[in-house]
Amino acid sequence: MKGSERDDTPVLITEAAPSYEDQFAARKRKYMIMMGLRIPCLLLAGLTYQTWWLALGFVALSIPLPWMAVLVANDRPPRKVEKVNRYQRDPKAIDSTGREVIDG
Repeated sequence: MKGSERDDTPVLITEAAPSYEDQFAARKRKYMIMMGLRIPCLLLAGLTYQTWWLALGFVALSIPLPWMAVLVANDRPPRKVEKVNRYQRDPKAIDSTGREVIDG
């Protein structure tokens, strides 16, 4: 690497989850792809209507696509399991040795 050239690519220093907007965009993209696959299935069923079993297969393939697309679009990534870092003292750290009590 030359002195004047710098690598400006950002470095990921956290394990933060993607933003809500990024998650929503990814889910919307998956939904559109799945619903877009339904159109070719129905067109292929119309083009292959003389071979009834093939046309029926394309129609049968296109029926569950909207249901599956809605399930995928409404699903969000699972939450990360986070280990809570709590301070726990050693029970033997403070011994209850005999202490002098002054009554006043």
